[in-house]
Amino acid sequence: MPRSSAKKVKALELLARLKQLYPDATCSLTYETPVQLLVATILSAQCTDERVNQVTPALFAAYPDAPALAGADRQALEELIRSTGFYRNKAKHIQGACQKIVSDFDGQVPNQMEQLLTLPGVARKTANVVLAHGYGINMGVTVDTHVKRLSNRLGLTRHQDPVKIEQDLMKLLPQDDWENWSIRLIYHGRAVCSARKPMCDRCSLTDLCPAAGKVLSARSRPKG
Repeated sequence: MPRSSAKKVKALELLARLKQLYPDATCSLTYETPVQLLVATILSAQCTDERVNQVTPALFAAYPDAPALAGADRQALEELIRSTGFYRNKAKHIQGACQKIVSDFDGQVPNQMEQLLTLPGVARKTANVVLAHGYGINMGVTVDTHVKRLSNRLGLTRHQDPVKIEQDLMKLLPQDDWENWSIRLIYHGRAVCSARKPMCDRCSLTDLCPAAGKVLSARSRPKG
């Protein structure tokens, strides 16, 4: 079997197992509208979804939509999101994105990749999340730190650049599963395949994972 075909077969088997492991996996961010999802996703950079969900109720109560966020007092906005980290940059991106949404898109978050990428602070990761969960459109594979780490460990890509990783994964997986693949891989990264201490001994994917053999072999070597 050609290497590309074997890799696709493996990816589909991984997808099937992840669906069994995390059947109810869904976006962890709390939101009611596409603009709230956009803002929450921007806030989630270098921050846990749990922390973001602690911050957004007060944020959205004060500024529920794009016009309100576009006209918000910057200092007040920064204070509301301070605990998510990098709050000055995030406030700048949120406000800039919402101002462009108001001026260029009639106050509605666009539902096309090319238009989303014109918004300040929005790259493909954020755009993919908004399209998939805000509009039900799978235009790509969301690549966050978990997806990047696990995709490399599982041997599905050799790249470190998120865009190149996304391109590799899009060739291996059915389009309908692009976003739920990412979410389930994120769940697995949090629960089992952590960055520092992957729990390969309790992982259901070890027989398909080149990295697992190396980790388990290293742990079984006698010390001293």
